[in-house]
Amino acid sequence: MKPYVILIGSASGVGKSTIAYEISKKLDIKYLIETDFIREIVRGVIGSEYAPALHKSSYDAYTSLRDEFNFPDEEKLIVAGFEEHSSFVIPAIEKVIARSIRDKDSIIIEGVHLVPGLIDVKQFENFAHVYFFILTTDEQTHKERFIQRAMAIKRGGTQLDYFKENRIINNDLIEKAELFKVPVIYNNTDKDETIKKMMQYINEVSEIIYLKNPIDKIGEAQDIITNNCGRIVNVGYYLPGFSQPFIRCIDDENQLTRNIDDEDRKTNERKSLEALFELSDNIYSHKIYAPDKRRLNKIIRELKEKNLLYNKSEINNIQEDEN
Repeated sequence: MKPYVILIGSASGVGKSTIAYEISKKLDIKYLIETDFIREIVRGVIGSEYAPALHKSSYDAYTSLRDEFNFPDEEKLIVAGFEEHSSFVIPAIEKVIARSIRDKDSIIIEGVHLVPGLIDVKQFENFAHVYFFILTTDEQTHKERFIQRAMAIKRGGTQLDYFKENRIINNDLIEKAELFKVPVIYNNTDKDETIKKMMQYINEVSEIIYLKNPIDKIGEAQDIITNNCGRIVNVGYYLPGFSQPFIRCIDDENQLTRNIDDEDRKTNERKSLEALFELSDNIYSHKIYAPDKRRLNKIIRELKEKNLLYNKSEINNIQEDEN
């Protein structure tokens, strides 16, 4: 059985430690590590004269950069310092994950150093159930928690001066998460709701489904999926002359119907979609996720009842004919 590797990143003061602890209890995972501890080990190996950013905090690492004049504004400078700081810690985090997988032990790692795009989680996906989350919260809640945390660890005087920098790091993590398809979970006032959302990702099941319907029925298939708490992560078109489908990732499920339903947008995008459907003979696929097997089966049953499902073997026959 594959172990779990659950990574929970956020800026300081968002509440990731509390959430990580609750998730570890729910999944009975005994190894829960903060990246700050890993950073301390790395600091013991690499001195401040070689890595000054490492020996700063994530939010003030920018003050150690020698080339600050290369950055056009303060935000970019702060982000550059944060990335420099994190880049020294990430290889050690990856070593910890690799060891955990090798020992077949599940692990939760939480910390600001878990930066989408910098940490390579794909290398572990064949060997573990890997889940990566970025937590965030609204600015006022973040400020209140940031103050509470600073006072609790008795670093109020110094740390409280850096809320602006922490908020910039928060926004940068969200931007990177969206770019690299890492779920962003809003951890505002309801801790239980945050845990529930994360557990939905951890427990959900996936399947590739094949459909055949005219372009104007895209919305009907999408409604069946979303009404059963499913989500669509991509759409594949099966074009003549190609052995593999043309895959398009879906960031926002409204993308699928936006160019069809909006009368003000008879655009090239609509024409391109029509061309894809014509070329593929109205055959396409979705990779979908559902909260559990029961709801996945319900989605498939309802699609079948509406005559929207297409036989996968027919897809294989088409591709063999093209070859």
